[in-house]
Amino acid sequence: MDWKERITIDPDQCGGRPCIRGMRIRVIDVLDLLAAGLSHEQILEEMPDLEEEDIEASLRYASRRIDHPVLAA
Repeated sequence: MDWKERITIDPDQCGGRPCIRGMRIRVIDVLDLLAAGLSHEQILEEMPDLEEEDIEASLRYASRRIDHPVLAA
């Protein structure tokens, strides 16, 4: 599964924040639900337009965004 096919960024949608497949469901919305302790199944019930792969893509996107080198002075 290539998360790049599921995560879209459009400057005219949701303030340019990353969304799921062009919908107005932001990656942060999915991550917040996971952080609140909801299971994948509960999130899919809460947001029926999502697919399991969208949740996984959100996690992979977040992982790639924070995985960067830190230069110490």
